[in-house]
Amino acid sequence: MPKQTSETPPSIRHYFVDEGGDSTLFSKTGKVLIGTEGCSRFFILGLLDVPDPVVLNDRFDKLRTQLMNDAYFKGVPSMQPNARKTALAFHAKDDLPEIRREVFSLLRDTEGLRFFAIVADKLSVLAYVRQRNKREPDYRYHPNELYDYLTSRLFKERLHQHDRYNIIFSKRGKSNRLDALRKLVETASESLIQTSDDRNTPVTHVSATTPKEHAGLQAVDYFVWALQRLYERDEERYLLYLWDAFRLVHDIDDMREAGYGAYYTQKKPLTAAALGWRK
Repeated sequence: MPKQTSETPPSIRHYFVDEGGDSTLFSKTGKVLIGTEGCSRFFILGLLDVPDPVVLNDRFDKLRTQLMNDAYFKGVPSMQPNARKTALAFHAKDDLPEIRREVFSLLRDTEGLRFFAIVADKLSVLAYVRQRNKREPDYRYHPNELYDYLTSRLFKERLHQHDRYNIIFSKRGKSNRLDALRKLVETASESLIQTSDDRNTPVTHVSATTPKEHAGLQAVDYFVWALQRLYERDEERYLLYLWDAFRLVHDIDDMREAGYGAYYTQKKPLTAAALGWRK
């Protein structure tokens, strides 16, 4: 980590975190739901490094105002304030294709964005749960288990090069798991310090809120959605359009060559063909 002097301003990173898909494996009666209607095959956790959240907020606000005042969208349900969708915040799943195109263009033209993601194949998670049940009959899987595991791995290498980290998670439903998330980030940070020659402890601030409060959460939602479309539907055009901002996609269950999974980077691009083996 760079040494900070009295003349040197602190090095600060702003991380925005969101999920794609769901971490559900079973119905309430124990039936396997993976890949069925409303239940994803993959679970993704994405992190977007935003160099200047204020600038990004301003750009998103201006775009939303422009689109809301466009007569072309007059009367569109998702554009009405009472629908609590596009009028409040951009969300790739809910936005019209025309809206989505504008947001993708904005993100593509925003300098400095860096996206990292970790992907779990829920069929592999199911195999692990069944094996563990054989060893521990009382063990019961909880969806938070997978979310927390991916959080730990996502931050494993993300908290050791700067002085401060402002980490904002997209709030998940009505549950308040902020204390758990803080603990996971603190543990990842402590682990990095123990294995680093530089023992300086970075300052981390962890919070959780809704996308309407931060354009960074709206932006990371779009990146995660693009990645999810590739994994779930074999559609690569959204990811390819934003690929310049992708720094790492860690597919932890692709163990064909290594036990830690597969890494996709700018030198090893992620494409539909690269995932073809799963079919």
